[in-house]
Amino acid sequence: MRTGERGIFPAFYAHEVVSQAKEVIGLKRNPSWVERFNVQFLGSVEVPYHQGNGILCAAMQKIATTRKLTVHLRPPATCDLRITLQGIKLILTSERCSHFFQMKNISFCGCHPRNSCYFGFITKHPVLSRFACHVFVSQESMRHVAECVGRAFQEYYQEHLEYACPTEDIYLE
Repeated sequence: MRTGERGIFPAFYAHEVVSQAKEVIGLKRNPSWVERFNVQFLGSVEVPYHQGNGILCAAMQKIATTRKLTVHLRPPATCDLRITLQGIKLILTSERCSHFFQMKNISFCGCHPRNSCYFGFITKHPVLSRFACHVFVSQESMRHVAECVGRAFQEYYQEHLEYACPTEDIYLE
C-alpha cells in the first residue's frame, strides 16, 4: 500500500488517489488502440435509413425472427469484434473470414432498448445509397460495446473534423 502500513484492512490505511479523468479525457488515444469483444454474430440485413433506434430495433427483430427458424440447423457464429479508431473489424472464427467497416461508413450503433444483450450497428455502402444493419448477441449486456464504439466514433470525428473544418480564425483584410 502507499502508506506502508500493514493490517487486516489495508484499504483503511490507503489514501485516496486523485482522479486524473480530466487529463485522460484531453489526451488522444493511441492510433493502434484496439478493444476486443467475443460475441455471436446473428446476421446482417438491408435497412431503408442510416440511423435511428427504430430502424435498429426493426432490423434486430427481423434478424431474430429469421434466425429462430434456422438456429437448430446453423447456430450463431462466434466472432471476435475488434473496435479501433479506424473502424470495426468482424472476424468470424468458425468460417475463418473477416470484414472491416471503416468508421466513416458507420452511421449508428446501439443496444436493443428492452434487451441489452443485442447490439447492432448500421453502415452505409461506400458508393451506393444503401444501408445495412449488422446484429450481434451475447450472454451479458452489450452496453460496453456500444459505449466503446461511441467513444471511437467521437474521437474519429473530432480528429477528422480538425482537418476538414479547421476552427482557426480567418481574418479578412
